[in-house]
Amino acid sequence: MYEAHFGLNRLPFSLTPNTALFYALPPHVEAINTVLAALQMGEGIIKVTGEVGTGKTMLCRLLIQQLPDEVELAYLPTPSDSGETLRQAIAVEFGLDSSLTGANLIDALQRQLVSLRQAGRQAVVVLDESQALSDEALEAIRLLANFETEQEKLIHIVLVGQPELDLRLSSHSLRQLRQRISFSAGLRPLSLAETRAYIEHRLVCSNGSNELISLSGCRLIFKASRGIPRLINVICHKALLHAYGHRQGFVSRAAIVAAIRDTHDAELPMLDSMLSWAWR
Repeated sequence: MYEAHFGLNRLPFSLTPNTALFYALPPHVEAINTVLAALQMGEGIIKVTGEVGTGKTMLCRLLIQQLPDEVELAYLPTPSDSGETLRQAIAVEFGLDSSLTGANLIDALQRQLVSLRQAGRQAVVVLDESQALSDEALEAIRLLANFETEQEKLIHIVLVGQPELDLRLSSHSLRQLRQRISFSAGLRPLSLAETRAYIEHRLVCSNGSNELISLSGCRLIFKASRGIPRLINVICHKALLHAYGHRQGFVSRAAIVAAIRDTHDAELPMLDSMLSWAWR
């Protein structure tokens, strides 16, 4: 594609989460530290929420990389349709037979969690896209959180989801689960300074120049993306493509405006829209 043209060794703004390109910005560092601290204290349920595109899946991958060696992890990237399906998926992740159902499944899972704890292991479940879990599955999570000894929890659950998860948990029917969430963290959009640092970091990590996109270009991208990392990636990727197509050695303002116009949910600032109209 455009890598050779700009002297890059990889695509710096791919939508696939790549931990090699991670830049330790405050929103993600704070969320990861909150989860790790809560797990260290033995808390049962921890919640992380963030708008679409703020980097929740990247956070999950980074969290998994930083979990202590004694953690026995069950990572479920997609929601379950029912409480039974969720329990079976967790049981399989912890080494149990997938054919177990009902009371037999619950008994076997509890025995396995006790066995893991006796072996010095900490059972941790990370559930991505938790806002899509059914009420039945959320209730199953509450019941799983009741697995404990007199001294500690046998299972620790990290719920990762969009703000709709907070809305659902505010309902009266889920108040018991809500009250069991001991720690919460939120992923906010990036500031202008963070957006610029994010763009420059990804360019440099891809063997590119941090001057490929100017400060004014970063400012325009920030305004259009509202600081949402996924939109930043899409706009930067399309702007690089546009610059490559026009054989430019840098990303011009025109390339960024074209990328913004071609990106759903991106907002072209009013002044740029007026100038573009006047030019035509």
